[in-house]
Amino acid sequence: MTTSATLSNAALDTLFLQARTHNGWQDKPVDDALLQRIWDLARMGPTSVNCSPLRVVFVKSPEAKARLIPALMESNRAKTQAAPVTAIFGNDRQFYDLLPKLFPHANVRDWFAGPGKEGNAATTAFRNGTLQSAYFMLAARALGLDCGPMSGFDNAQVDREFFPGGLIQSNFICNLGYGDPGRLFPRSPRLEFSEACSIT
Repeated sequence: MTTSATLSNAALDTLFLQARTHNGWQDKPVDDALLQRIWDLARMGPTSVNCSPLRVVFVKSPEAKARLIPALMESNRAKTQAAPVTAIFGNDRQFYDLLPKLFPHANVRDWFAGPGKEGNAATTAFRNGTLQSAYFMLAARALGLDCGPMSGFDNAQVDREFFPGGLIQSNFICNLGYGDPGRLFPRSPRLEFSEACSIT
């Protein structure tokens, strides 16, 4: 089913125009059921041959936060400690093992599996996992949460703690919750169409 309907101005504000990267958080929990609803929306976004390489660890408990915080740059620690949830977005390096389920109408696993195909698999996992992470943040905003995505952490340390099997590699992290508007920085400029785009 397709539709030509456009979103309301309020929805565009929620997703883009008034949405901000949050650094401070209200002391308000995020229910596990809401995280599942966000995933159920985000997973519907398109990826190459439906490869769906994104894997997410939601860090909520004090014990899990204690494992995560030492891997962060000092400037990212306090805001992450205060956030009700921190999502670790990782990419499954062997996503292709699930392609018989995810793309059953053609044998595309062989595009990525086997000697000499490691580069194609890695590029596909990184590109599509990043794309899915963006879908996830938009879904989170659509369902009422604020987001604080960031780099600034030791990927290898995070992988040892939260993806110990070696098949999943962390990409970036995102604090989730109900942001404190009093802690926002002024909005930074964006490039104009003429500075970033061309039509040929």
